[in-house]
Amino acid sequence: MRTTLRTAGVAVRAMLVFTVLLGVGYMLLITGIGQLALPAQANGSLVRSADGAVVGSSLIGQSFQDADGQALPQYFQSRPSSAGDGYDSAASSGSNLGPENEDLIASISDRAEASRLLDGAGTIPADAVTASGSGLDPDISVANAERQVARVAEARGIPAADVEALVAEHTLPRDLGFLGDPRVNVLELNRALDAR
Repeated sequence: MRTTLRTAGVAVRAMLVFTVLLGVGYMLLITGIGQLALPAQANGSLVRSADGAVVGSSLIGQSFQDADGQALPQYFQSRPSSAGDGYDSAASSGSNLGPENEDLIASISDRAEASRLLDGAGTIPADAVTASGSGLDPDISVANAERQVARVAEARGIPAADVEALVAEHTLPRDLGFLGDPRVNVLELNRALDAR
């Protein structure tokens, strides 16, 4: 009996020590390192307007549509989202539908038709009609951005060459020079357009 109580006491003390060490100390250490080494990323990569108001995060996609869900023609459109009602970070996930699922095929067809109505005929990049795995992808392909240039330029009344230059300026290279494809952060590009 005495050995059992002693063993239980040691176990409880060990649990308390490791809870404080790993549950509190480790968290504080990692948070401190993050704040010192990468403060912007550790705080959500927030994007602020000139007056300091948060307008989004460079890591989370967002909608550039009106209250009725219609694309605002003066803005580049983000990749479609399947997260909740769209770009809902609390419901981040893909649709989890297989390539032969009728709902997925219908949604891709609907998005392709909407893309044709918005940006005209031509090749529609895959990321213009399919949601990402998280539903929160902040970037679009360069081809998707280039497809939208003429519409954005016309809606803003500026030369297409100026919009193309902004797309080129906001094109991010492959990660580490070889991973993934070049991409364009939609929020940053739209903010640069607004700043013109």
